[in-house]
Amino acid sequence: MSDTTDTKLESRLEEQETFEPPKSFVEQANVTDPAIRTEFEENWPECWERAAEFLSWDWEYDSVVDAADAPQYEWFTGGRLNASYNCLDRHVEDGAKNRAAIKWEGELGETRTYTYGELLNEVEAFAAALREMGVETGDAVTLYLPMVPELPVAMLACARLGAPHSVVFAGFSADALATRMRSSDSEYLVTCDGYYRRGEALNHGQKAKNGLRNVDHDVESIVVNRLGDESDSSFGDDAHDYGALVAEHEGASVPPVSRDAEDVLFLLYTSGTTGQPKGVEHATGGYLSYAAWTAHAVLDLEPTDTHWCTADIGWITGHSYVVYGPLALGATTFMYEGTPDYPDRDRFWKLIEKNRVDVFYTAPTAIRAFMKWGEEYPATHDLSSLRLLGSVGEPIDPHAWKWYYKHIGDEECPIVDTWWQTETGGTMVTTVPGIDTMKPGSAGPALPGIDARVVDADGDPVAPGNAGYLVIRKPWPGMLRTLYRNDERFRSEYWSEYSEPDEDEWIYFPEDGAKIDDDGYITVLGRVDDVINVSGHRLGTMEIESAIVDVAGVAEAAVVGADHDVKGEAVCAYVVLKNGEEPTVAMRDRIVESVEDGIGPIARPEKVVFTSELPKTRSDKIMRRLLENIANGEELGDTSTLRNPDAVETIARQVGDD
Repeated sequence: MSDTTDTKLESRLEEQETFEPPKSFVEQANVTDPAIRTEFEENWPECWERAAEFLSWDWEYDSVVDAADAPQYEWFTGGRLNASYNCLDRHVEDGAKNRAAIKWEGELGETRTYTYGELLNEVEAFAAALREMGVETGDAVTLYLPMVPELPVAMLACARLGAPHSVVFAGFSADALATRMRSSDSEYLVTCDGYYRRGEALNHGQKAKNGLRNVDHDVESIVVNRLGDESDSSFGDDAHDYGALVAEHEGASVPPVSRDAEDVLFLLYTSGTTGQPKGVEHATGGYLSYAAWTAHAVLDLEPTDTHWCTADIGWITGHSYVVYGPLALGATTFMYEGTPDYPDRDRFWKLIEKNRVDVFYTAPTAIRAFMKWGEEYPATHDLSSLRLLGSVGEPIDPHAWKWYYKHIGDEECPIVDTWWQTETGGTMVTTVPGIDTMKPGSAGPALPGIDARVVDADGDPVAPGNAGYLVIRKPWPGMLRTLYRNDERFRSEYWSEYSEPDEDEWIYFPEDGAKIDDDGYITVLGRVDDVINVSGHRLGTMEIESAIVDVAGVAEAAVVGADHDVKGEAVCAYVVLKNGEEPTVAMRDRIVESVEDGIGPIARPEKVVFTSELPKTRSDKIMRRLLENIANGEELGDTSTLRNPDAVETIARQVGDD
C-alpha cells in the first residue's frame, strides 16, 4: 500500500464513527438474529434456558431462577452437574479426544499441547492426588501459580472433586497470599518454584513460603517445578512435588462429583473500598452456563477455534475466557507465559501467526502499547487467521479502537469492546458481533437478557449524552452469589445505593460511571468508588494506603488514579510524613517497596508526592477528587468546602515544580 493510500485510509477511519460487522463474519456467526434481545426480554427468565443448554446436566433443574432469598438469587435450582465433566469428559465421549484443549508457550519458547484426552488424564491424576491428601468436597484449595498449564489442570481437578478453588494472581505479594488463605481457611496450596519474566527466572517459591509464614493454620503444599535446574527454591520435605504426584496417580479414575447448581465452583478475591479484599463466590450452574453462553455469543467460539485471551488466569477474565468458557465449548485455548515485548515487540504477532489464532481478546493497555511501538511489528506477520478481536478490562478510546481494527484485524474482524467485572462472571455490555453496529469508544448495548441502564443519583434515567451511574435491573446467571462468609457486606456493598434487598425493585450497582446514547449504546466512564483501574486490574486505594502508612515515619497517605497513556490509570500517592522525617529518595523507595511487598508490583506508585497536609473537608474527609485533578493537571474547581484550601494550592505548585 502506498503512503498516499495509507494516509487516505487513516483519514477515513479517523472520521468514521460507526462500523458494520463484515458480511463474511455475519454469514458464519453464532448469533445473527437481531430479534434476540426482544426474545430475551419477552421471555425472561426462561430465556436463560438457552445458556443452560450449553451444559450437560446430571439432573435437570426444576426452575430457571429462585428469588426467595433476593438479592441472592439462585439459578437452575434442583439441577446437578460437574464443571470438570462439562469441560473435559463429555468432549472426549463425543469423539474430541485428540483435539487440542490447551496450547501453551513459555517465555523461553518451550511449547506444550494437551489434547482433551491428555488433559482429562492429567486432571484425573491430580484429582486423585488431592483426594489422597485429604481434599474433600467443599474444601477451599488455593492456587498461586503463573500462566502455566498446571493452573487450569489444578482448577479442573478441584472442580472434579467439588472443592472450590481460590486462584491468587502470581504477581501478588506474599502478604496478599496469606490474607486470602486466612480468609478462605484454605489448608491446601498449589504453587511453583518460579517462572520467567523478560528472560529472568523469578523465585516464586520463596514468595509463597514467605506467605505461608503468616498463615496461622497448617497447610499442605504442592509445588510445580517450572524452572528445572535453574530453581533455587526448596519447600523442604513437607511439600509435595506436582510431577511426582501426577506420575504416581497416572491412569487413576476419579468420577466427577455431582454438584448442585448452587454449590460454589470457586472463590476469587477482588479489591474493595474497605481495604479488605472481597471473596466473590461463583456458583457452578449459573456461572458455567453464562461463561459458555457469552463465549459462544460474544466471542463467537466454535470447537474448531483456537482462542487466545491474554488475561492472566489470576483475574476473572482468565477464569471465564481462558479456562471455563472455551473448554466448556470444546475449543482450543492458547496460553502464553510471558510479556508481549520479550524478546521482541512482535512476540504476540508471532504467536498468532504460528498458532493460527482465530479469536484474540486483550486489554486496551496492551493495545496502546502496540500502538506506541508501531504498526511495523504486526505488519511483518500473517494475521489472516483472525476472525474476531476483543477488548476487556477498561474502556478503550476510539483512536486505539481504530488502530486495533485496522492494523490487527485488517478491517475484516469485528471488535467486541466488553464491559464486565469479577462480580458479573462474564461479559454484560458489548455488541453481539454478528448483529450490532460498532461504535469506537462505546462498549455497546446491554447483552440480551441484561437490563443495564444509566441513572442519576436519585435512580432516574439520565438523558442521552449525560453522565450517570451504570446499574443492572435484573439478575443474570453468572452473577456472584455472595461474598465469602459475609452476606451482610454483599448486600450493603452492591444493593444499598439504589434499593434495599427487601424492596420489589432489584437494582445492582457495579460502582461505574457511564453515559448512554440515543441508540442505547453505553460508554463506561470508569470507577466512582475508591478503586483504581491499573491496566484493567482493580486495586483498592485503601489497600495501597495501608501499605504506605505501614512505613516507619509515614503519618498519612492518600492514593488516587492518574491518567496514563499505556496503563489507563497509574497509582499516584500523596504522603504526609511524621515530624522530623525528611522526604528523601530513600523514604520514597521504602514506600514503593512496602506497596510491592504488601500487594504486588502491579500496585507500585508511579509517583510519590510528599506534602505537609492533605486537603480535607470540615468533617475530616480527604478530598481525593481534588488530588486526582492535581495528578491529571486539571482545573481544581470549588475548594470552599475544605477546612484547609491552601493545602490544595501548595500541592498543585509542588507537583508542577516536579
